[in-house]
Amino acid sequence: MKKLMVIYWSGTGNTEKMAEAIAQGAKIDGVEVQLKNVRDASAEDVFSAEAVALGCPSMGAEELEDGEMEPFVESLNSEKIKDKPVVLFGSYDWGDGQWMRNWESRMKDYGANVIAEGLIVNSTPDASGLNQCRELGEKLANY
Repeated sequence: MKKLMVIYWSGTGNTEKMAEAIAQGAKIDGVEVQLKNVRDASAEDVFSAEAVALGCPSMGAEELEDGEMEPFVESLNSEKIKDKPVVLFGSYDWGDGQWMRNWESRMKDYGANVIAEGLIVNSTPDASGLNQCRELGEKLANY
């Protein structure tokens, strides 16, 4: 059975809703999906999964949340992430998605196989945004 991880940080619940929809989309035959808040996750969860979705909203000057998510992402800088299929997602309230472009570049620098453009949704995901999340989960599960 294929094992996928969806790990996220959410302050307002918007990115959590996205994570839940991605997990829902990834639940196809033969795929086990684990959904975890980053505070309950470890780098080993990422390294032991066959593919992973990481989610964090844009914070401050378009950056990752620095208390939990930033240290977690830093812990992934290892040979164990090499070629791991990864997708990134998160909500934002302002800016143009620069935090996501920076995050994608960083994960590629770590050696991860970022298989799709990072999915960003403005504020609370609507029906269209949730559908995009489910599609991203399905794409990860089928990779």
